[in-house]
Amino acid sequence: MTRYGRPAGPRAIGLVCAVAAAGALLSGCGNSDTAGAQKKSPPRAVPASAPASPSSSLSADQAQRKALIPKAKVGYEQALKAAVAAVPSSEAIAAELKGSPDSPYWNTAVATSDGTVHAVRVDAVSGKAEQPHTESDDPNDKQELAARLSKAKVTAQQAAQTATDKTKGTVTTIGLGNADHAGDTVAWTVGVVTTDNWQQTLYEIDATNRKILWMHVSQG
Repeated sequence: MTRYGRPAGPRAIGLVCAVAAAGALLSGCGNSDTAGAQKKSPPRAVPASAPASPSSSLSADQAQRKALIPKAKVGYEQALKAAVAAVPSSEAIAAELKGSPDSPYWNTAVATSDGTVHAVRVDAVSGKAEQPHTESDDPNDKQELAARLSKAKVTAQQAAQTATDKTKGTVTTIGLGNADHAGDTVAWTVGVVTTDNWQQTLYEIDATNRKILWMHVSQG
């Protein structure tokens, strides 16, 4: 199964890429704000005589987060609850805040115990879930995900709490996959954005014991 999309070096989230091999839930997986692979616009030069404004010091990614996150009235937890409610006998495996300030939404993924993945788009303002879409029925993908689900004892909410206990902010991405920093350990990857500087901190959290395996603060 394809795992999270990563740039060279420490892994960055392409959130619902956690289940990409189960049907490529995101058509542009790895091109999102949180994927870390997006090209950043070079900062504009500020004349020495002109005082730098707070907005001029933000990277393109930071500015995008600043514009989008406050418009989302529904958090990741409510979005995942809506997605789980839309698919009987399922559990949450991924969510990513997407869209524009005018139309923010959550791309979520839930799975049943046999490893079948369902993509559910949830309006980030109303909290309404759209009709679920079943992803790939490849038997190998399903078997691998089912095994991963059976090993995971930590919920998405618990993993997010572990991350926000360390970094106060807004969870904008979360997904279940295999850890890149601890062998084949099943782990949650969580992205937390701090609203004082709009930077993102990524955490890789063991899905069996909530241990933090790795963390990285984005530079933009």
